[in-house]
Amino acid sequence: MRPLKLVMSAFGPYAGRTTLDLARLGTSGLYLITGDTGAGKTTIFDAITFALYGEASGGNREANMLRSQYADAATPTEVELTFEYGGKIYRVRRNPEYTRPKTRGDGFTVEKANAELHLPGGNVVTKQKDVNRAIVEIMGVDRNQFAQIAMIAQGDFLKLLLAPTDERKKIFQKIFRTQLFQSLQESLKKDVAALKSACDAASAGMRHSIAMLTCGEDDVLSPEIQKAKNGELPSCDVIAAAERLLERDNRLLERAANREEALAKELEAAGETIAKAEELAKTE
Repeated sequence: MRPLKLVMSAFGPYAGRTTLDLARLGTSGLYLITGDTGAGKTTIFDAITFALYGEASGGNREANMLRSQYADAATPTEVELTFEYGGKIYRVRRNPEYTRPKTRGDGFTVEKANAELHLPGGNVVTKQKDVNRAIVEIMGVDRNQFAQIAMIAQGDFLKLLLAPTDERKKIFQKIFRTQLFQSLQESLKKDVAALKSACDAASAGMRHSIAMLTCGEDDVLSPEIQKAKNGELPSCDVIAAAERLLERDNRLLERAANREEALAKELEAAGETIAKAEELAKTE
């Protein structure tokens, strides 16, 4: 946010209407407000913060305390701030609720608090709550966070340094708009957890499969299979050993199937011979 123009009327020690052309400060983004004690430095902070959020920059100054005690009855108490944000120009005007002498007759009257925000497209937001909500949406920070990061007055920066880690994290997240990265980080954490779960399940299945590998002690593959069961082989070597064992077992299975088929034929021939012998015996 870059302030361009600040107008203060009957605000704090400024009894009349005072205009500060802040655009002349340039675009460096960092300004130092300095001066003698009582010169009105803090009032500038108060005015900018009040224009944006309806509150002073310090916690010990209420909005109804902002009217200048030196102002005459005809001078209204109000602040108008023109500022640039994201390449767009906004103008916000506020006045606090205050009591002033009546312009006619004796006694006092109450001036109600009011606010209006002029948007770049020409629309105007009125009512304090609506203006407050719109300012927070535009700025991305609330009044307390703004006071800690943008309007660093009289040691308030120390509050940011001493703030709890979670609070500082929220402030910096809003400043640098890292919500998308936070969402991405959380999404990646979920993906990592899912992949880890799948990896653990695959590892458990692999261990179970390795435990089921069997071969004779005198088998040439026995040393490798035993190392696999002891977890001494890389996964690729375990798979290679299992494939060799499976290939060998498939050959043995094929031989056994062929032998089974030959024995079945011999059994069938023997059965026919027995049947003929039984028939011959019956005939005899």
